[in-house]
Amino acid sequence: QVQLVESGGGLVQAGGSLRLSCAASGRTFSDYALGWFRQAPGKERVFVAAISRSGGNTYYADSVKGRFTISRDNAKNTVPLQMNSLKPEDTAVYYCAATRSLLGNWEHSRAGSYAYWGQGTQVTVSS
Repeated sequence: QVQLVESGGGLVQAGGSLRLSCAASGRTFSDYALGWFRQAPGKERVFVAAISRSGGNTYYADSVKGRFTISRDNAKNTVPLQMNSLKPEDTAVYYCAATRSLLGNWEHSRAGSYAYWGQGTQVTVSS
């Protein structure tokens, strides 16, 4: 089992940057694929980015490609999400998720693929 804690959210102006981080407990962090999802008020939770167990494969929603970068530090058990060129439509609660299951490429973007979730961190982008 793994516990996830997000941090780094806040208020930023459009065009600015934020760096979210997800800290995971447990000694087998490298066994988990990890993802970031977000949920805006009144909307469903949607995929943002994911990274495979090895870190060799990354996946992005079209809406964030070229602006967001996901990475992982297996030594520190963290999953940073660097967010640049932020837009008001990026405003949401951002959640970190993890799964120990071996996922196919397309499965990394499905919320149902992930068994463990953090509490979320609020990101607000003002225009």
